Amino acid sequence: MASKTKASEALKVVARCRPLSRKEEASGHEQILTMDVKLGQVTLRNPRAALGELPKTFTFDAVYDASSKQADLYDETVRPLVDSVLQGFNGTVFAYGQTGTGKTYTMQGTWVEPEQRGVIPNAFEHIFTHISRSQNQQYLIRASYLEIYQEEIRDLLSKEPGKRLELKENPETGVYIKDLSSFVTKNVKEIEHVMNLGNQTRAVGSTHMNEVSSRSHAIFVITVECSERGLDGQDHIRVGKLNLVDLAGSERQNKAGPNAAGGTATQPTGGGGGGGGGGSGERPKEASKINLSLSALGNVIAALAGNRSTHIPYRDSKLTRLLQDSLGGNAKTIMVATLGPASHSYDESLSTLRFANRAKNIKNKPRVNEDPKDTLLREFQEEIARLKAQLEKKGMLGKRLRRKSSRRKKAVSAPAGYPEGPVMEAWVAEEEDDNNNYRLPQATLESALDKNMENYLQQQKEQLEEEKAAIQDDRSLVSEEKQKLLEEKEKMLEDLRREQQATELLAVKYKFRQLPLSASLVPFAKFAPPLGAAER
Repeated sequence: MASKTKASEALKVVARCRPLSRKEEASGHEQILTMDVKLGQVTLRNPRAALGELPKTFTFDAVYDASSKQADLYDETVRPLVDSVLQGFNGTVFAYGQTGTGKTYTMQGTWVEPEQRGVIPNAFEHIFTHISRSQNQQYLIRASYLEIYQEEIRDLLSKEPGKRLELKENPETGVYIKDLSSFVTKNVKEIEHVMNLGNQTRAVGSTHMNEVSSRSHAIFVITVECSERGLDGQDHIRVGKLNLVDLAGSERQNKAGPNAAGGTATQPTGGGGGGGGGGSGERPKEASKINLSLSALGNVIAALAGNRSTHIPYRDSKLTRLLQDSLGGNAKTIMVATLGPASHSYDESLSTLRFANRAKNIKNKPRVNEDPKDTLLREFQEEIARLKAQLEKKGMLGKRLRRKSSRRKKAVSAPAGYPEGPVMEAWVAEEEDDNNNYRLPQATLESALDKNMENYLQQQKEQLEEEKAAIQDDRSLVSEEKQKLLEEKEKMLEDLRREQQATELLAVKYKFRQLPLSASLVPFAKFAPPLGAAER
């Protein structure tokens, strides 16, 4: 894969604080966080501080206080990253913080209210608005949605959401998930529908800290393929991948609520997997797995931030393996540290701030991913070229068959859809010219793809059927000879059927670029090999 290397750049880290909740106000909890938007600083005061203990101050790339709008965070911090993805960079946005501090609100928000829409729906709008305004590029957008629940990877878009998926690694392309579903989407409505389907399956539950708490790490992946004609006259493809990550909340198990000791186990909102039904002890197990993966994430960040050349423990969890490119690798990455302002959250807020403070020292090496071999756009382009070559070959063979049967007639009627003139003169060239390099005009080929192939295959089929009938009627042949010849003809017919099926598949892939998706959304797997097939 060709790429344009760029100098290393630091992970971008911003902090966001939610307002005090009514419950916190009613319980008499005081606010211990101060956000200085101009200086980009967060000051945390210890409510149990000894006399003379000073507040702790942390500085980040940007901070957003309780009055900040969803659009502020997106336009100022996230929009430049998504612009980079549209140019062929990889990008990741992830929210990290204690349960109930607004990670899911930041990443998703309230979809029905435009002002409350989070990073993900704003990114959808941003991407497709950009595409609608593009004039000299072709784009293909596909989406995947997965969760890591108790250290198991689950495909939220699969008909079998409880099925465990495997992580694989390719030396050239890095870590990928085998058999992960991918949907091609052509507008905001379709990609929102994909995410809504996944959200119905995601594992959530209730804790003391949050009535609807994410009990899994969720990653929504948008792959942006762009094809553009270069100065050399060739089509060049860039591929950017955007990872939108909603991490499960970090918290001490004694704050997980009554369900930690028994009660309702985690249930996916749409069924089909999850933590099982109603068994006691499920919540501590969830919290343990969440904390294990977040601890592994902290260890990776600490190792990277310390500028040590020692081993980076990416393999300690599924989460860190999937985020390997995002942490110290080929990606532009934004971390949103979400904070609770209340005094009862002091320990968790301090932990989050220290985590974020280390993360800002990580250096990534993002680059534009140019002309990769395993893109869907490239596959379509190559298959269209093969299809045109096949159809052209069949067209030439068909004309030779017709010329032969008519004893080299010099005047041939053009099939429907083909122009008169030079094209027909090329077709009636001497039969011995088997190396004729004439190429049909592109517009002519595209307008007659189906008809030309259909006519050729039908002619071949009819000819074979006639030969079979002639063999059966020939009384000069003994039965064994007849049987042998008939078997040969039947094999030729079967080969012809397979050729027809292969051609129809190519035609479907060709037409896919021209036709809108059905209302039910068509899985990428129906048009091409499963995602990751090129790496296997």
